[in-house]
Amino acid sequence: MSWINNVRKVVPYVPGEQPKAENLIKLNTNECPYPPSPRVMEAMQTLSANCMRLYPDPAVSDLRQALADYYKVKVEQVFVGVGSDDVIANAFMTFFNSEKPILFPDITYSFYDVWAELFHIPYERIALTEDFRIDPKDYKRENGGIIFPNPNAPTGVLEDLSMIEEVLEANPDVVVMVDEAYIDFGGVSALSLLEKYDNLLVVQTFSKSRAMAGMRIGFAIGSETMISYLNDVKFSFNSYTMNQTSIAMGVACVKDDAYFKDIVGKVVATRERVKKELRDLGFSFPDSMSNFIFATHETIPAAELFEVCKKENIFVRYFKKPRIDNYLRISIGTDEEMDQLLQVLKTYIKQ
Repeated sequence: MSWINNVRKVVPYVPGEQPKAENLIKLNTNECPYPPSPRVMEAMQTLSANCMRLYPDPAVSDLRQALADYYKVKVEQVFVGVGSDDVIANAFMTFFNSEKPILFPDITYSFYDVWAELFHIPYERIALTEDFRIDPKDYKRENGGIIFPNPNAPTGVLEDLSMIEEVLEANPDVVVMVDEAYIDFGGVSALSLLEKYDNLLVVQTFSKSRAMAGMRIGFAIGSETMISYLNDVKFSFNSYTMNQTSIAMGVACVKDDAYFKDIVGKVVATRERVKKELRDLGFSFPDSMSNFIFATHETIPAAELFEVCKKENIFVRYFKKPRIDNYLRISIGTDEEMDQLLQVLKTYIKQ
């Protein structure tokens, strides 16, 4: 078995548990609790059998054009992938090729170090402040690139554009990637900085606010030059990454802006109500601007509450990691789902 010596060995990313039981409340993977736009289902009905028989458009032209129109950029500035994970993985391969370490927060999306290990990219985790904020001074050092989510995951903390711009100004010679998977639930996108900084790449997804996690659609917007390099890598790896169904349904989703804003508004309203009720139960948390709340209780360990919820078929996320092992990440579901969660917590805490 000497061939094992040549195997690329990595510790893989571990997603949130995907339980198969019926009658459960799933609040552990930050999915949207509402269905996608009705136009998405209509688009699926209009697809012909050719969408199965023929290869899809490798350039994903229709979806890229829809996104370009929506975000008021050139189509040449838009890159599309199979979920934002695919987009970021391609960006790691394309832009992070220095011998210098890339930088990202110590408490963040746990796929970043997996990609770095997989692609043999040196990296450093930069500690967030005690209140889970990014200190831009920590990113004013030699590096091979920078990536961070905004709002952050799993904390939900939103950084101001002024912080992002300070990092960009200090790092003109490397790519700075802002992962905006949750930006639609609060805050202003860094897209407004693109005209000023050609080293900025903004990544978003259809999995959260657009209620299409199952279709795997992500995208990035950057300078035309940056996107051309990304496409070169993509087409050197796999030309036909997005299927016909996802393209058609993605276009329909983007074109129904009223529905998109309606479901985002519902999630935000529920989040704000639940924040108040959790505080009344003795929880504290950073002020989340995402579709989840990162909460710790004043007396009861997070691991214990995680098991209490699980016994009631309510799944939340628990990370057994340094600095955050006494927090639960609670995705925002429907009002009815959140009421059931709150009742379970209230009953246990006040017994």
